Amino acid sequence: MANFKTLPGFREFYPEDYAKKSYLFSCWRGVARSFGFQEFEPPVLEQLDLFTEKSGEEIKSQLFEFVDKGERAVSLRPEMTPSLARMVGAKAAGIRRPVKWFAIGENYRYERQQKGRLRAFYQFNADILGEASLNADAEIIALLIESLRVFGLDENQFKLRLGDRNLWVLFLQNSGVEDERLIAVLSVIDKLEKVSPEALLDMMKTALEGSKANAEKLIENIRQLVALRSVDALEEFFNSIGVQSENIALRLKDWRDLLALLDSMDVAKFVSVDMGIVRGLAYYTGFVFEAFQTVGTGRALAGGGRYDNLVAKLGYQDMPAVGFGMGDVTVSDLLELVGLEKSDDFSPQVYVIIGSENVRKNALSVVRILRSAGIRTDYPFKSAGFGKQFKQADALGAKYAVIVGEDEVAKGVVKIKNLKTAEEREVAISEIVSAI
Repeated sequence: MANFKTLPGFREFYPEDYAKKSYLFSCWRGVARSFGFQEFEPPVLEQLDLFTEKSGEEIKSQLFEFVDKGERAVSLRPEMTPSLARMVGAKAAGIRRPVKWFAIGENYRYERQQKGRLRAFYQFNADILGEASLNADAEIIALLIESLRVFGLDENQFKLRLGDRNLWVLFLQNSGVEDERLIAVLSVIDKLEKVSPEALLDMMKTALEGSKANAEKLIENIRQLVALRSVDALEEFFNSIGVQSENIALRLKDWRDLLALLDSMDVAKFVSVDMGIVRGLAYYTGFVFEAFQTVGTGRALAGGGRYDNLVAKLGYQDMPAVGFGMGDVTVSDLLELVGLEKSDDFSPQVYVIIGSENVRKNALSVVRILRSAGIRTDYPFKSAGFGKQFKQADALGAKYAVIVGEDEVAKGVVKIKNLKTAEEREVAISEIVSAI
């Protein structure tokens, strides 16, 4: 006999697990809609080129990609952003701006499994397109923070670290890094906390090929820069290394303006200045950020930033954009860790007790009335004594038992019993919905 098992890295949700997932998603949807975001859903299967155009050919090793029966190179989506850019770009000429869209969907990556990282995972994505001002950055960051705070998490349990690709570019250009080497150097900076000093130096020398910047001196300045935790400290740093350009002064003003906006939205206490946040993907163009839990192992919860060039890169009308993605696995693990995990309640509100087979049709009529009113209602399929039926009602978590017996049918009434207080009363069938 075949012994079928769930494929590695994929999950199955039994009802109790699905109820937890449903609670998570309903909270995210509620917050996103309160911010005026509209939900969308892209296809789960896309042309392979959509993902390689954004991330390069090397991403193929992480994809569930294949040639379909129509001889098309396709892939299960590994993330939402390329599909979002394609969908918005296709209607860019007539779409109302700013575009404020969100999605909650399953993505697929063929990569090594580890704690908090599976091959199939759900992600909450929210993006604003068509708005270049800092107001969009502030809105997205506030939404990310509120999407964690909604569960009862506070600043002692998570923080958002805010970095800036633009400031890095200005710093690197002033340090002698050629423009064509900027992305390679930024990729090395993104690995600052992940590799040994020796490996970092080797990677930097490779990234700087052809640039007049000195790798060792550059890394020394980089380490000083990523250690700073305030805009004033950033300003002092640039003054100390002799970089006082107008562009840097303007960018530091952007920092102060953004932090002031976040303060007015009551989320600044969650945000820390951290130039160590670079986000390795090449398409990021401005402020970037990551949310981390500050309890347990300090795992990342979400990340995002500005990606003003992606829509145009995919061949559509140029459109500024900012957004984030948040995974369900790490957030669920954090909620469990701090005792805030909850579930949606799918248990029946009412269990109809059937006195005998003679009144089953009458009982089913009562069931229909309750269900038509949107009341979750269950009943026994087989004949059973009153005691057994009441036990089943308790086991299912029902709040009320509605008793339909021969005496009740004769009088045109039902008995309603509150299973928590044991209070019992008799009501006319026509009044049953209002009584519940």
